[in-house]
Amino acid sequence: MTDRWEIIRRYSRVFSRVSRVNYVPVVAVEARNAIVKDVSGREYIDLSSSAAVMSVGYCNERVVKAVEDQVRKLNHFTFLYGFNIEALELAEKLIEISPVDNPKVSLGLSGNDANEGALILAKAYSSRKYFISYHNSFHGVGVGATSVSGIGLASEVRKKIGKWGEVAYIPYPNCYRSPYPDNPAKCTSYYVEKVKEILEEVGDEAVALVAEPIQGDGGIIVPPDSYFSEVRKLLDKYGVLFIDDEVQAGIGRTGKWFAIEHYGVRPDLIAVGKGLGGGLPISAVVGREEIMDSLPSLAYTFTLAGNPVVCRAALAVIEEIEERGLLERARVLGERMLARLCKMMEEHELIGDVRGKGLMIGVELVKSRETKERAIEETKKVVWRAYELGLIVLFLSGNVLRIQPPLTIEEDVLDEGLDILEQAIRDVEEGKVGNEALEFVEGW
Repeated sequence: MTDRWEIIRRYSRVFSRVSRVNYVPVVAVEARNAIVKDVSGREYIDLSSSAAVMSVGYCNERVVKAVEDQVRKLNHFTFLYGFNIEALELAEKLIEISPVDNPKVSLGLSGNDANEGALILAKAYSSRKYFISYHNSFHGVGVGATSVSGIGLASEVRKKIGKWGEVAYIPYPNCYRSPYPDNPAKCTSYYVEKVKEILEEVGDEAVALVAEPIQGDGGIIVPPDSYFSEVRKLLDKYGVLFIDDEVQAGIGRTGKWFAIEHYGVRPDLIAVGKGLGGGLPISAVVGREEIMDSLPSLAYTFTLAGNPVVCRAALAVIEEIEERGLLERARVLGERMLARLCKMMEEHELIGDVRGKGLMIGVELVKSRETKERAIEETKKVVWRAYELGLIVLFLSGNVLRIQPPLTIEEDVLDEGLDILEQAIRDVEEGKVGNEALEFVEGW
């Protein structure tokens, strides 16, 4: 049997810290749907979908067969200078399901480069000066994506490498931490007013608003229902583009193909990644034709973009969601999960808030419901105790548990996972988890 801790020590010797962070010591060697087997042979329920990537489950049979068939037939033929059918069919399918007017597509390798491409294309089309983005947002690690990311990590990076262009930041509509937590109408007005203020200041010079329809790494923040429709009206008034970052929320996770559809808004550009490839690296920008064609040939592309194997995997993901009715399943299971988690909140003081859409749910842990002080150490202990009990769950923003299981998770497995999560929370509340958890669990 291979020693997991020796593997982890080897990791620390060869990998730079810039590319990873520790949550739990699971060394995965095999997986199926929502179950991950580690190097010791132990199995874990994964409620993270491996950072919202495995939307149709680990080793999904349709995706595996598509990859096997394609790799034996044509494993690469450059999309840059030639043509392959798989890239074409994927682009046509993305156009079919995307809420963008008169769209074209650019394919890439990761959500990071999709956001980077959307920023570059918007800037080329607009020729204005400012981007508008949100505090605590995260759009990637490229220079452009880092520049518009409002999360603390991005701020630290910008201090060392500088930034690309001018960015104005506004608060994301987080009603839980707003002055009006119990009044959705006033909460909406409060945050819409922040958009008005920034547009009055820089609107005539603003290229685009860059927004996650549900803020992911900022803590699974769900905006009020009318927020984005009100914002879109303001953007149109000033001629400001709307870039919709669907890297984490898109491809069915929230019960719609794209989370922005919950708000009845049609963006100018959409960035897609994570769940699109069924575990293989692929991304896409879908945008209005005049924006997508605002730069010359080969101005933003990649040698392996449009790889036929990865495109066939992405098509299989979309087919799986369509044929198994996974959009509706995500909606139904999400409502069921929210109800269960809200019941947990009634019984556990550590839970301050539960929010989400579909199978993208955040559980915010606090030291006090009155002060809403973030329970940072307690969150790390919950994640560690869950691991000890056989569950993989991650957290964001320091204290928000990230519940994003595969859309295909079996209902009994989901119930068992939630049972384990509640036990982990109970054990932390009762002081049964020591500080040794803090020595390994880092998160961000």
